[in-house]
Amino acid sequence: MTSEQSQAHLRMPAGLFAELAAGGGSTQALAFLERGERTRRLLLLRTLLDRFATLPTPLTPPGRAWQVVKEAAERAPEPVDRLLLAPATGGWLAHMLRRLHGTATGPDLWAEAGHLCALAVSASLLAGTTAELRVPLTDGCLALPGLGLARLPAARPGLTPGHARTHAGTLTLTGPDTTGTTRTSLTLRPTTVGLTTGRAGSEGFDAGGAPAGCLSTGCGGGADTGNGCACPDGVGANGLAPGDDDLASGGAASRGACPDGACPNGARPDGTCPDGKASDGAGWLPLRTLTARTCAGPVAVPLDDLDPYRDLDDPLPPARLEDAEAWAWQRVFEEAVALLDVPGGPGPGRIEPALIRAVVPYGRTAAAPPAPPTVPVSASSGDSYGGMVISRPSSALALAETLVHEFQHSKLAALLHLFPLLDDDREERYYAPWRADPRHLTGLLHGAYAFTGVAGFWRDRLAATGDEAEAETAGYHFALRRLQCRLVVRTLLTSGRLTAQGRALVAGLAATLDGWLREPVPPAALARARTAARLHRTEWRLRNVAASSSPHSPLRFRPDRAFWPDRRTHAFADAPAAPRTPDAHLAAGDAAAALAGYTEQLADRPTDPHTLAGWIVAHATLEPTRATRRLLSRPEQLQPQPSG
Repeated sequence: MTSEQSQAHLRMPAGLFAELAAGGGSTQALAFLERGERTRRLLLLRTLLDRFATLPTPLTPPGRAWQVVKEAAERAPEPVDRLLLAPATGGWLAHMLRRLHGTATGPDLWAEAGHLCALAVSASLLAGTTAELRVPLTDGCLALPGLGLARLPAARPGLTPGHARTHAGTLTLTGPDTTGTTRTSLTLRPTTVGLTTGRAGSEGFDAGGAPAGCLSTGCGGGADTGNGCACPDGVGANGLAPGDDDLASGGAASRGACPDGACPNGARPDGTCPDGKASDGAGWLPLRTLTARTCAGPVAVPLDDLDPYRDLDDPLPPARLEDAEAWAWQRVFEEAVALLDVPGGPGPGRIEPALIRAVVPYGRTAAAPPAPPTVPVSASSGDSYGGMVISRPSSALALAETLVHEFQHSKLAALLHLFPLLDDDREERYYAPWRADPRHLTGLLHGAYAFTGVAGFWRDRLAATGDEAEAETAGYHFALRRLQCRLVVRTLLTSGRLTAQGRALVAGLAATLDGWLREPVPPAALARARTAARLHRTEWRLRNVAASSSPHSPLRFRPDRAFWPDRRTHAFADAPAAPRTPDAHLAAGDAAAALAGYTEQLADRPTDPHTLAGWIVAHATLEPTRATRRLLSRPEQLQPQPSG
């Protein structure tokens, strides 16, 4: 491994590009994207090392820290490469470049630059090499990428330099105590924890693919931890060797999850508690991994609630999930992986779950209150390939759809790092059928690529189910997303801003969608999908677009436009059994009853965009004339404009 810039160009074979342009991608195509991301990160790292060369720091110089990483990579290239390609590593690189350009903030620059020292410690531990580094501590804690969080007892608060020594997979961490006059220390063997529900075929694995409870390079002979892995030198699943019970200064004991074999609260062998409370030890918080088994083999995806750069923007503190919430994640993830494990080879909407690099839980650390069935928030970043921030849903179907959606974003971001796909002036003026606001072209392309994957996901669900109700739901989502994506693809192709590679990519999406538009869908589901698509576009224009005198005039946007909730897209997924509202009547196919209801509501709220959109669509459904088609095309002509 080297941070020097390579003179060799990356050349993607045309066949691999065609696979990705169609919305899918074989193992070879995705491996090429990862190769591109690896090259890009090494180039960014070279830039940072050059800038860090003159940075005053109380820590190990960045150049020396990188040398430790390279020495570890020579001994154990695969786990160190995983560290380099981890989403949080990409997030740190991007954040540091923004800091150096003055567009981001954070703690002291020496401390953030010193995250490279923490990466070096993790690399050394994974490879089993020996190293000594001065590292940044936050309140006595050191986040070790890919492994977890070490916590010194009775440590000095705030940012302080610490000392880390690694040898044969064991870490000794030392730092100032609360008085600032003496040192406190901790010795342990860092481990990750593989969650498992205990279902048939499900196992726990660490981030390197080894059984949970020891480092992937540390399994040999020794004491059985009780979870299928024998750790060397008698080191137990708690990460502490016998005799390590008096390691902190002043005689303070520093322990892992289950010291002396006595698990708190009756904890399981992996250190979690059946009562749902936190069971992490005082000195070590292990990174948990979500596990499952597919036809292709075992899957282990980090559930990252610890790394400071796991989010999509500025660094943030750990937000440890309670055990009950971690187990809820494991259950829904395992079920989602089972849904995604479908035969048929790579294609739009299909994902090999092992390619997901990290899931970052968002918005909750406890299992109560119950999670909603849908995913309220999900996000990804082009800087963090394969990583995704997700609010846990209770529905495995919703999680599986979200995993597909966010990985599509990662694929496109990696392509954008390799090819100039479009000339985007970043002006937000385009309609995106899945957004409340206007979008720029890059956002439009991302949406089209992601939702083509979502359409493919629901296409597979439609083909796999024999249940009539499930076919109605899957057919609706498939029909809706293929229609919306084709509309956006047309906008992109006619924008005049795509490069040659961009046109090839979007043409590939168009070919996929055109083929799908000819596939049969349950008639009622197809009708609801078309209605929902019309409703969203109509309401979007009513809320965002100002009336103009000519249909050929450039779009002008309302000065009073604001975010609005899309309450119809998901509501129309299932046909209502007993419709009571105008929307329900419209979803049930009774446009006359819907029109009457909307008319009554407009008498009280004549300018309400939601109601007016429903009225326009119901009216056009009943009277499909040239005049109603014009009204659907430019509904804002009916909407009173704000004064001034």
